[in-house]
Amino acid sequence: MKSIYDVISKEKLNAVSQPIEKAHGLPNECYLNEEYLTIERKKLFEDKWVVIGVASSIPNIGDAKPFELLGIPLIILRDKNNNIRVFHNVCSHRGYKLLQKKCNIKNVIRCPYHSWSYGLDGNLSATPHLGGMNKHDADGFDKSKSNLKEVRTYVWLDMIMVNISGNAEDFKTYIKPLSDRWEKFWPEKDRNLISYSKDYSYFLLKARCNWKFAIENYCESYHLPWVHPGLNSYSRIDDHYHIQGLPNRFAGQGTVVYNPKFKGGKLFPCFPNWPRDKEKIAEYVALFPNVMLGIHKDHYYAYWLEPISLTYTLEHMEIYYVGNEAANSKEYKSLREQNFKQWHSVQSEDLNIIEGMQDGRKSPIYNGGNFSPIMDNPTHHFHKWVVENIT
Repeated sequence: MKSIYDVISKEKLNAVSQPIEKAHGLPNECYLNEEYLTIERKKLFEDKWVVIGVASSIPNIGDAKPFELLGIPLIILRDKNNNIRVFHNVCSHRGYKLLQKKCNIKNVIRCPYHSWSYGLDGNLSATPHLGGMNKHDADGFDKSKSNLKEVRTYVWLDMIMVNISGNAEDFKTYIKPLSDRWEKFWPEKDRNLISYSKDYSYFLLKARCNWKFAIENYCESYHLPWVHPGLNSYSRIDDHYHIQGLPNRFAGQGTVVYNPKFKGGKLFPCFPNWPRDKEKIAEYVALFPNVMLGIHKDHYYAYWLEPISLTYTLEHMEIYYVGNEAANSKEYKSLREQNFKQWHSVQSEDLNIIEGMQDGRKSPIYNGGNFSPIMDNPTHHFHKWVVENIT
Protein backbone atom coordinates (compact mmCIF):
# COMPACT_ATOMS: atom_id res chain seq x y z
CA MET A 1 0.00 0.00 0.00
CA LYS A 2 1.31 3.44 -0.92
CA SER A 3 2.09 6.04 1.71
CA ILE A 4 -0.52 8.75 2.05
CA TYR A 5 2.17 11.27 1.01
CA ASP A 6 2.57 9.44 -2.30
CA VAL A 7 -1.09 10.24 -3.00
CA ILE A 8 -1.60 13.66 -1.36
CA SER A 9 1.08 16.24 -0.65
CA LYS A 10 2.07 16.91 2.94
CA GLU A 11 1.37 20.60 2.32
CA LYS A 12 -2.29 19.92 1.47
CA LEU A 13 -2.79 17.66 4.49
CA ASN A 14 -1.05 20.05 6.87
CA ALA A 15 -3.37 22.84 5.69
CA VAL A 16 -6.38 20.93 7.09
CA SER A 17 -5.01 20.91 10.65
CA GLN A 18 -4.32 24.64 10.83
CA PRO A 19 -6.44 26.92 13.06
CA ILE A 20 -9.88 27.14 11.49
CA GLU A 21 -9.53 30.71 10.21
CA LYS A 22 -6.46 29.63 8.18
CA ALA A 23 -7.34 26.02 7.40
CA HIS A 24 -8.43 24.43 4.15
CA GLY A 25 -10.74 21.43 4.03
CA LEU A 26 -9.80 17.93 2.89
CA PRO A 27 -8.25 18.02 -0.59
CA ASN A 28 -10.00 16.70 -3.70
CA GLU A 29 -8.01 13.46 -3.65
CA CYS A 30 -9.93 12.39 -0.52
CA TYR A 31 -13.11 12.23 -2.62
CA LEU A 32 -11.83 11.25 -6.07
CA ASN A 33 -8.66 9.15 -5.85
CA GLU A 34 -8.86 5.33 -5.78
CA GLU A 35 -5.37 4.97 -4.29
CA TYR A 36 -6.50 7.24 -1.44
CA LEU A 37 -9.55 5.02 -0.87
CA THR A 38 -7.26 2.02 -0.28
CA ILE A 39 -5.48 3.94 2.49
CA GLU A 40 -8.76 5.19 3.93
CA ARG A 41 -10.24 1.69 4.07
CA LYS A 42 -7.30 0.50 6.15
CA LYS A 43 -6.90 3.52 8.43
CA LEU A 44 -10.55 4.54 8.96
CA PHE A 45 -12.68 1.44 8.29
CA GLU A 46 -10.43 -1.45 9.38
CA ASP A 47 -8.53 0.15 12.26
CA LYS A 48 -11.50 1.98 13.86
CA TRP A 49 -14.88 0.98 15.31
CA VAL A 50 -17.37 1.07 12.41
CA VAL A 51 -21.15 0.46 12.17
CA ILE A 52 -22.20 -2.32 9.78
CA GLY A 53 -25.88 -2.75 10.74
CA VAL A 54 -28.29 -3.10 13.64
CA ALA A 55 -28.96 -6.10 15.83
CA SER A 56 -32.74 -5.80 15.47
CA SER A 57 -32.41 -6.58 11.75
CA ILE A 58 -31.51 -10.19 12.62
CA PRO A 59 -33.84 -10.88 15.59
CA ASN A 60 -33.92 -14.69 15.65
CA ILE A 61 -31.32 -17.30 16.52
CA GLY A 62 -29.74 -18.46 13.25
CA ASP A 63 -30.58 -15.27 11.36
CA ALA A 64 -27.64 -14.33 9.17
CA LYS A 65 -26.82 -11.93 6.37
CA PRO A 66 -23.81 -10.98 4.27
CA PHE A 67 -22.33 -7.49 4.36
CA GLU A 68 -19.46 -5.92 2.43
CA LEU A 69 -17.41 -3.20 4.07
CA LEU A 70 -15.73 -1.46 1.13
CA GLY A 71 -15.27 -4.86 -0.49
CA ILE A 72 -14.43 -6.86 2.66
CA PRO A 73 -16.96 -9.75 2.76
CA LEU A 74 -18.50 -10.34 6.21
CA ILE A 75 -21.21 -12.49 7.79
CA ILE A 76 -23.42 -11.01 10.50
CA LEU A 77 -25.35 -13.64 12.49
CA ARG A 78 -27.16 -14.33 15.74
CA ASP A 79 -25.71 -17.41 17.44
CA LYS A 80 -27.36 -20.06 19.62
CA ASN A 81 -26.69 -17.97 22.74
CA ASN A 82 -28.60 -15.07 21.15
CA ASN A 83 -25.41 -13.05 20.65
CA ILE A 84 -24.55 -11.04 17.55
CA ARG A 85 -21.33 -12.24 15.96
CA VAL A 86 -19.45 -11.21 12.84
CA PHE A 87 -17.13 -13.43 10.79
CA HIS A 88 -15.15 -12.98 7.62
CA ASN A 89 -17.37 -14.40 4.87
CA VAL A 90 -14.84 -16.77 3.37
CA CYS A 91 -14.39 -20.55 3.56
CA SER A 92 -11.06 -21.51 5.08
CA HIS A 93 -10.59 -24.22 2.43
CA ARG A 94 -10.50 -22.55 -0.98
CA GLY A 95 -11.69 -19.05 -0.19
CA TYR A 96 -15.26 -19.33 -1.48
CA LYS A 97 -17.62 -16.59 -0.31
CA LEU A 98 -19.92 -18.62 1.94
CA LEU A 99 -23.08 -16.57 2.43
CA GLN A 100 -24.69 -14.98 -0.62
CA LYS A 101 -28.00 -13.70 0.80
CA LYS A 102 -29.91 -13.17 4.03
CA CYS A 103 -31.25 -16.41 5.53
CA ASN A 104 -31.88 -18.38 8.70
CA ILE A 105 -29.26 -21.02 9.41
CA LYS A 106 -30.71 -24.07 11.15
CA ASN A 107 -27.48 -25.86 12.02
CA VAL A 108 -24.46 -25.03 9.88
CA ILE A 109 -23.11 -22.70 7.23
CA ARG A 110 -22.20 -25.08 4.40
CA CYS A 111 -19.79 -24.16 1.66
CA PRO A 112 -21.32 -25.23 -1.71
CA TYR A 113 -17.86 -25.85 -3.21
CA HIS A 114 -16.62 -28.87 -1.17
CA SER A 115 -19.25 -28.93 1.59
CA TRP A 116 -16.99 -27.84 4.44
CA SER A 117 -19.41 -26.72 7.17
CA TYR A 118 -19.27 -24.30 10.09
CA GLY A 119 -21.45 -23.93 13.18
CA LEU A 120 -23.02 -20.67 14.34
CA ASP A 121 -19.98 -20.28 16.59
CA GLY A 122 -17.76 -20.26 13.48
CA ASN A 123 -16.13 -23.58 14.31
CA LEU A 124 -15.37 -25.94 11.45
CA SER A 125 -17.59 -28.96 12.06
CA ALA A 126 -17.51 -31.05 8.88
CA THR A 127 -14.87 -31.77 6.23
CA PRO A 128 -16.29 -34.45 3.89
CA HIS A 129 -13.71 -36.81 2.34
CA LEU A 130 -10.86 -34.71 3.73
CA GLY A 131 -8.62 -37.77 4.00
CA GLY A 132 -9.93 -39.53 0.90
CA MET A 133 -13.28 -41.11 0.04
CA ASN A 134 -15.42 -41.54 3.15
CA LYS A 135 -12.54 -40.43 5.39
CA HIS A 136 -13.68 -37.17 6.89
CA ASP A 137 -10.55 -36.50 8.93
CA ALA A 138 -6.85 -36.63 8.09
CA ASP A 139 -3.74 -37.24 10.18
CA GLY A 140 -2.14 -33.98 11.17
CA PHE A 141 -5.11 -31.84 10.12
CA ASP A 142 -6.36 -29.69 13.03
CA LYS A 143 -9.89 -28.44 12.31
CA SER A 144 -9.60 -25.73 14.96
CA LYS A 145 -6.98 -24.01 12.80
CA SER A 146 -9.54 -23.61 10.02
CA ASN A 147 -12.47 -22.07 11.87
CA LEU A 148 -14.12 -18.96 10.42
CA LYS A 149 -12.14 -15.87 11.35
CA GLU A 150 -14.16 -13.81 13.80
CA VAL A 151 -14.30 -10.02 13.80
CA ARG A 152 -14.15 -8.00 17.01
CA THR A 153 -17.76 -6.91 17.62
CA TYR A 154 -19.76 -4.85 20.12
CA VAL A 155 -23.48 -4.00 20.08
CA TRP A 156 -24.25 -0.52 21.41
CA LEU A 157 -27.68 1.12 21.17
CA ASP A 158 -28.60 -1.68 18.74
CA MET A 159 -25.75 -0.73 16.39
CA ILE A 160 -23.38 -3.51 15.39
CA MET A 161 -19.91 -2.02 15.78
CA VAL A 162 -16.90 -3.88 14.38
CA ASN A 163 -13.15 -3.39 14.47
CA ILE A 164 -11.77 -5.41 11.56
CA SER A 165 -8.06 -5.17 12.35
CA GLY A 166 -8.45 -5.59 16.12
CA ASN A 167 -6.21 -2.54 16.59
CA ALA A 168 -8.74 -0.18 18.14
CA GLU A 169 -8.98 0.47 21.86
CA ASP A 170 -11.61 -1.32 23.94
CA PHE A 171 -15.08 -0.22 22.81
CA LYS A 172 -16.18 0.90 26.29
CA THR A 173 -13.13 3.15 26.49
CA TYR A 174 -13.72 4.41 22.96
CA ILE A 175 -17.37 5.34 23.56
CA LYS A 176 -16.95 6.70 27.10
CA PRO A 177 -16.51 10.41 26.18
CA LEU A 178 -19.81 10.45 24.25
CA SER A 179 -21.62 8.20 26.73
CA ASP A 180 -20.53 10.43 29.62
CA ARG A 181 -21.69 13.53 27.77
CA TRP A 182 -25.21 12.12 27.48
CA GLU A 183 -25.39 10.80 31.04
CA LYS A 184 -26.72 14.11 32.40
CA PHE A 185 -29.94 13.88 30.39
CA TRP A 186 -29.95 10.38 28.91
CA PRO A 187 -28.52 8.10 31.62
CA GLU A 188 -27.22 4.64 30.76
CA LYS A 189 -30.13 2.84 32.46
CA ASP A 190 -32.64 4.59 30.17
CA ARG A 191 -30.86 3.59 26.97
CA ASN A 192 -31.98 0.00 27.49
CA LEU A 193 -35.58 1.20 27.01
CA ILE A 194 -35.19 1.89 23.30
CA SER A 195 -37.43 -0.31 21.15
CA TYR A 196 -37.29 -0.89 17.42
CA SER A 197 -40.54 -0.45 15.57
CA LYS A 198 -41.95 -2.92 13.05
CA ASP A 199 -43.29 -0.07 10.92
CA TYR A 200 -42.16 3.47 10.07
CA SER A 201 -38.74 2.75 11.52
CA TYR A 202 -36.35 2.41 8.59
CA PHE A 203 -35.57 4.04 5.28
CA LEU A 204 -32.71 3.95 2.80
CA LEU A 205 -31.34 6.85 0.78
CA LYS A 206 -28.94 6.42 -2.13
CA ALA A 207 -26.35 9.20 -2.29
CA ARG A 208 -24.21 9.54 -5.41
CA CYS A 209 -21.31 10.99 -3.50
CA ASN A 210 -18.52 10.18 -1.10
CA TRP A 211 -19.58 9.13 2.41
CA LYS A 212 -17.64 12.00 4.06
CA PHE A 213 -19.97 14.63 2.63
CA ALA A 214 -22.87 13.24 4.67
CA ILE A 215 -20.83 13.51 7.89
CA GLU A 216 -19.57 17.02 7.07
CA ASN A 217 -23.08 18.25 6.37
CA TYR A 218 -24.59 16.60 9.46
CA CYS A 219 -22.08 18.22 11.79
CA GLU A 220 -23.24 21.78 11.19
CA SER A 221 -26.46 23.81 11.36
CA TYR A 222 -25.14 26.62 9.14
CA HIS A 223 -27.14 25.32 6.14
CA LEU A 224 -30.56 25.16 7.84
CA PRO A 225 -32.23 28.32 6.42
CA TRP A 226 -31.48 27.42 2.81
CA VAL A 227 -31.63 23.62 2.74
CA HIS A 228 -34.27 22.96 5.45
CA PRO A 229 -36.66 25.94 5.41
CA GLY A 230 -39.41 23.92 7.11
CA LEU A 231 -37.15 22.81 9.95
CA ASN A 232 -35.63 26.28 10.17
CA SER A 233 -39.09 27.81 10.71
CA TYR A 234 -39.08 26.47 14.29
CA SER A 235 -35.42 25.48 14.86
CA ARG A 236 -33.22 28.31 13.62
CA ILE A 237 -29.43 28.60 13.46
CA ASP A 238 -29.33 30.63 16.68
CA ASP A 239 -31.23 27.87 18.51
CA HIS A 240 -28.25 25.54 17.95
CA TYR A 241 -24.90 24.99 19.64
CA HIS A 242 -21.75 23.13 18.59
CA ILE A 243 -20.54 19.78 19.90
CA GLN A 244 -16.86 18.89 19.53
CA GLY A 245 -15.94 15.79 21.48
CA LEU A 246 -12.49 15.32 22.93
CA PRO A 247 -10.62 13.12 22.35
CA ASN A 248 -11.53 13.91 18.78
CA ARG A 249 -13.88 11.12 17.64
CA PHE A 250 -17.30 12.83 17.43
CA ALA A 251 -18.76 16.21 16.56
CA GLY A 252 -22.11 17.76 15.78
CA GLN A 253 -24.76 20.15 16.96
CA GLY A 254 -27.53 20.46 19.47
CA THR A 255 -30.78 22.41 19.63
CA VAL A 256 -32.56 24.01 22.58
CA VAL A 257 -36.03 24.15 20.97
CA TYR A 258 -36.99 20.52 20.32
CA ASN A 259 -40.76 20.54 20.84
CA PRO A 260 -42.60 18.12 18.50
CA LYS A 261 -46.17 18.93 17.52
CA PHE A 262 -48.02 16.06 15.88
CA LYS A 263 -51.50 16.03 14.42
CA GLY A 264 -54.00 14.67 16.91
CA GLY A 265 -52.34 16.25 19.93
CA LYS A 266 -50.93 12.98 21.28
CA LEU A 267 -47.24 12.70 22.24
CA PHE A 268 -44.77 9.84 22.55
CA PRO A 269 -43.75 8.64 26.03
CA CYS A 270 -40.42 10.13 27.15
CA PHE A 271 -37.32 8.68 28.76
CA PRO A 272 -38.16 8.65 32.48
CA ASN A 273 -34.99 10.36 33.73
CA TRP A 274 -34.68 13.08 31.09
CA PRO A 275 -34.55 16.29 33.20
CA ARG A 276 -37.56 18.58 32.99
CA ASP A 277 -35.32 21.61 32.45
CA LYS A 278 -33.70 19.91 29.41
CA GLU A 279 -36.86 18.63 27.68
CA LYS A 280 -36.25 20.87 24.65
CA ILE A 281 -32.64 19.75 24.20
CA ALA A 282 -31.86 17.39 21.32
CA GLU A 283 -28.40 16.47 20.10
CA TYR A 284 -27.20 15.38 16.67
CA VAL A 285 -23.74 13.85 16.79
CA ALA A 286 -21.62 12.22 14.11
CA LEU A 287 -19.59 9.41 15.66
CA PHE A 288 -16.66 8.98 13.29
CA PRO A 289 -16.36 7.50 10.83
CA ASN A 290 -19.81 6.44 9.69
CA VAL A 291 -22.80 6.96 11.98
CA MET A 292 -24.93 10.00 12.79
CA LEU A 293 -26.98 9.83 15.97
CA GLY A 294 -30.01 11.84 17.04
CA ILE A 295 -31.18 11.79 20.67
CA HIS A 296 -34.39 13.38 21.92
CA LYS A 297 -36.49 13.07 25.06
CA ASP A 298 -38.93 10.74 23.23
CA HIS A 299 -36.95 8.90 20.52
CA TYR A 300 -33.51 8.07 19.23
CA TYR A 301 -32.17 7.35 15.75
CA ALA A 302 -29.05 5.94 14.15
CA TYR A 303 -28.33 7.17 10.63
CA TRP A 304 -25.45 5.02 9.42
CA LEU A 305 -23.46 5.07 6.21
CA GLU A 306 -22.49 2.18 3.98
CA PRO A 307 -19.76 3.39 1.61
CA ILE A 308 -19.97 1.42 -1.64
CA SER A 309 -17.33 3.30 -3.62
CA LEU A 310 -15.61 6.67 -3.73
CA THR A 311 -18.72 8.27 -5.16
CA TYR A 312 -21.65 6.15 -3.97
CA THR A 313 -23.01 5.75 -0.44
CA LEU A 314 -26.07 4.04 1.06
CA GLU A 315 -27.61 5.92 3.99
CA HIS A 316 -29.59 3.76 6.44
CA MET A 317 -31.96 5.43 8.94
CA GLU A 318 -33.14 3.40 11.98
CA ILE A 319 -35.66 5.01 14.39
CA TYR A 320 -36.35 3.85 17.96
CA TYR A 321 -38.87 4.80 20.67
CA VAL A 322 -39.21 4.54 24.44
CA GLY A 323 -40.59 1.09 25.14
CA ASN A 324 -42.39 -1.45 22.97
CA GLU A 325 -45.77 0.25 23.40
CA ALA A 326 -44.61 3.42 21.65
CA ALA A 327 -42.66 1.44 19.06
CA ASN A 328 -45.31 -1.05 17.98
CA SER A 329 -48.82 -0.41 19.32
CA LYS A 330 -51.65 0.88 17.12
CA GLU A 331 -52.13 3.70 19.60
CA TYR A 332 -48.91 5.40 18.46
CA LYS A 333 -48.96 4.37 14.79
CA SER A 334 -50.02 7.78 13.51
CA LEU A 335 -47.25 9.46 15.50
CA ARG A 336 -44.67 7.01 14.18
CA GLU A 337 -45.80 7.73 10.64
CA GLN A 338 -45.62 11.50 11.16
CA ASN A 339 -42.19 11.31 12.77
CA PHE A 340 -40.96 9.01 9.98
CA LYS A 341 -42.15 11.40 7.28
CA GLN A 342 -40.50 14.33 9.03
CA TRP A 343 -37.08 12.67 9.22
CA HIS A 344 -37.32 11.24 5.72
CA SER A 345 -38.07 14.72 4.43
CA VAL A 346 -35.22 16.40 6.33
CA GLN A 347 -32.61 13.82 5.34
CA SER A 348 -33.80 13.78 1.71
CA GLU A 349 -33.36 17.55 1.50
CA ASP A 350 -29.63 17.07 2.08
CA LEU A 351 -29.16 14.67 -0.86
CA ASN A 352 -28.85 17.27 -3.62
CA ILE A 353 -26.46 19.29 -1.47
CA ILE A 354 -24.00 16.50 -0.73
CA GLU A 355 -24.19 15.22 -4.32
CA GLY A 356 -23.50 18.76 -5.53
CA MET A 357 -20.36 18.90 -3.39
CA GLN A 358 -19.17 15.70 -5.06
CA ASP A 359 -19.62 17.31 -8.47
CA GLY A 360 -17.79 20.42 -7.31
CA ARG A 361 -14.77 18.41 -6.22
CA LYS A 362 -13.96 17.73 -9.88
CA SER A 363 -12.72 21.32 -10.13
CA PRO A 364 -8.89 21.39 -10.28
CA ILE A 365 -8.75 24.88 -8.73
CA TYR A 366 -10.72 23.98 -5.60
CA ASN A 367 -8.36 24.13 -2.60
CA GLY A 368 -10.41 21.98 -0.22
CA GLY A 369 -12.51 24.90 0.86
CA ASN A 370 -12.42 27.53 3.56
CA PHE A 371 -14.30 27.50 6.86
CA SER A 372 -16.41 29.98 8.74
CA PRO A 373 -14.46 30.38 12.00
CA ILE A 374 -17.78 30.63 13.85
CA MET A 375 -20.18 28.27 12.05
CA ASP A 376 -18.00 25.42 10.74
CA ASN A 377 -16.06 24.25 13.82
CA PRO A 378 -17.62 20.75 14.04
CA THR A 379 -17.00 20.08 10.33
CA HIS A 380 -13.40 21.22 10.70
CA HIS A 381 -13.18 18.89 13.71
CA PHE A 382 -14.13 15.97 11.44
CA HIS A 383 -11.64 16.94 8.72
CA LYS A 384 -8.86 17.08 11.32
CA TRP A 385 -9.87 13.60 12.55
CA VAL A 386 -9.54 12.21 9.02
CA VAL A 387 -6.08 13.73 8.53
CA GLU A 388 -4.88 12.67 11.97
CA ASN A 389 -5.81 9.06 11.26
CA ILE A 390 -4.76 8.68 7.63
CA THR A 391 -1.30 10.11 8.42
